[in-house]
Amino acid sequence: MDLLVSTEWLAGELGANDLRVVDATYFALDPARDAGSEYEAGHIPGAVYLDLANLKDDMSSLPGMLPTAEKFASRMQSLGLGDGSRIVLYDNSPHRTAARAWFMFRMFGVNQVAILDGGLAKWIAEGRELESGKVALRHRHFTVWRDPAAVRDLAQMKANVASRVEEVVDARSEKRFTGEEADPRGLASGHIPGSKNLPFDRLLNADGTFKDRAELQAAFDAAGVDPSKPMVTTCGSGVTASVVLFAAALLGREDLALYDGSWSEWGLLPDTEKATGEACKTTTDA
Repeated sequence: MDLLVSTEWLAGELGANDLRVVDATYFALDPARDAGSEYEAGHIPGAVYLDLANLKDDMSSLPGMLPTAEKFASRMQSLGLGDGSRIVLYDNSPHRTAARAWFMFRMFGVNQVAILDGGLAKWIAEGRELESGKVALRHRHFTVWRDPAAVRDLAQMKANVASRVEEVVDARSEKRFTGEEADPRGLASGHIPGSKNLPFDRLLNADGTFKDRAELQAAFDAAGVDPSKPMVTTCGSGVTASVVLFAAALLGREDLALYDGSWSEWGLLPDTEKATGEACKTTTDA
């Protein structure tokens, strides 16, 4: 199964014994919308609701940090997602939250997982069937393991500011990156020193589908991303950073990691260095 699947492909695969469809919608910055209620009102037939907002580390004061392996495995079992499942994730969020779920699944050892290109909006626009209510599936065995190489913590990010061994790519808007626009969570303004800015929406078409390979590569090049360096993505809370990481994976890159604390951690702390102004656009200047 490809990393990115079309609505046409999914429509033809619905009902397959090993296929599981998962609604990964999450409205991180829009509390007026209830992703669970919207799922129950209408979802792709057979889809289960991931509840990404609550699939997090409850012991952390930071928003949406990755859950423990045990919590992730428990949630997968309750949703009927087990070993051998082919999993297709979709969302109906402007922040393309299925990418965050995809990163989480891959980090916890799931290889057969894809994102539905264009999400629920494209499915509906094409007049495809929806169903309402909840979907209940029997518990299945789920083997979980955690890949620490895919995640960066605060200490690693601080070390990288000095070494610049890894290329840090920030998925937030240009104005939030430069500090021209205030952080919506009331944190400090600016960005991690040395990081490059690639707003996640530059990787998407107007209908929410991902751009083709040539356009994706052009977006990374325009942002000044050095392809010779391993890449770490960041954003406000680790959600849209996953979109940039997924786009890089579509280009075949494997040397990828995500700073899970992102600006919610870096911008909160008084001892982290913050930079403002425009990002460097060349690949030779760190």
